[in-house]
Amino acid sequence: MEVDASLGVLVGAVLANGVLVGATLDQSIKQLPARRKIGVSAYSAYSQAADLGNGIPWYASLGVGGGLLTLAAGAIGLSDSPEGQRTVALWAMILLTLAHSAVTGRAAPTNFSQRRAENDDALTRIFNRFERLQTARAALQVATLAAAAWALIETIAEG
Repeated sequence: MEVDASLGVLVGAVLANGVLVGATLDQSIKQLPARRKIGVSAYSAYSQAADLGNGIPWYASLGVGGGLLTLAAGAIGLSDSPEGQRTVALWAMILLTLAHSAVTGRAAPTNFSQRRAENDDALTRIFNRFERLQTARAALQVATLAAAAWALIETIAEG
């Protein structure tokens, strides 16, 4: 088994997923709920300046880069012909990454649609839908991080 390559890429995937989970939980726990206190118009102004401004390259690099790194770690790990729990952890990591990417494919356009909203009612509907998708994304990202950590533990145990 080629533990060095598997281990290095897997450590990178765990770290990338950790940063992604941190950014996601920040948005889910702190940012999105603030719209209920400051109003959807004020929140939309903030979101467009932050999330739809500098946030685009930040979230894209985290999401796409972390996702690709996680898929690569899974593929490299599976190419080592792992046994038992390591195989399960690697497949879980891959499938959860694909699921997170699919939900992001719906969440991102929903968030971008706030630019075309004509009134507070439309913004409320958009942010409520985005919050539901964001909650699903957060759950999938936390699960991916857990699967990646599990795969790392199993890789070390097999090594």
